[in-house]
Amino acid sequence: MNTDARRQLRPTDVKRLNRTWRRRTEDRLGLLIESVTQPFNIGSITRSAAAFGVDHVWLAGNATPPTHPNARKTALGTERLIAWEEPVPIADAVRAAREDGFRIVAIELTGDAVPLHEAPLDGDVCLAVGGEDHGCSPALLAAADTVAYIPQIGRVGSLNVAVATAIALAEARRREWARP
Repeated sequence: MNTDARRQLRPTDVKRLNRTWRRRTEDRLGLLIESVTQPFNIGSITRSAAAFGVDHVWLAGNATPPTHPNARKTALGTERLIAWEEPVPIADAVRAAREDGFRIVAIELTGDAVPLHEAPLDGDVCLAVGGEDHGCSPALLAAADTVAYIPQIGRVGSLNVAVATAIALAEARRREWARP
């Protein structure tokens, strides 16, 4: 076995690797964050958004901005790598995302939600997530083009919003990269 192949990549190698994936990426990915208030969740979401090349983040309701000191701690400076807007009412955030050419796919457990792996994630998609306690508001769910859920088989009913967001972002990119 070539042990050199198993070593962790150096920063230059990581940059080179990431460049190859960026070249394979054409679809725009947006993110709408509604009423996520915990700074550490916002920081984690911000870091995931930067890692998966989110073009724009719209904050709605009483979402905590990524400039909050505790959000910055978790985001490790990645808040400067994404474009984002100060929180506005949900209708305004949805309208702004649509005007920018995005379809809205809410990540939530509803009766009509489709499994995330079957959701229409092609083209320019804005994933929408809701607050820690109550999820996406009825107004956001009504405005969404599609609602998708993350299938789970364990005894837990839901995921942390930052984890669910990272999974949804990864699935959107994975599906794009898997296209012929």
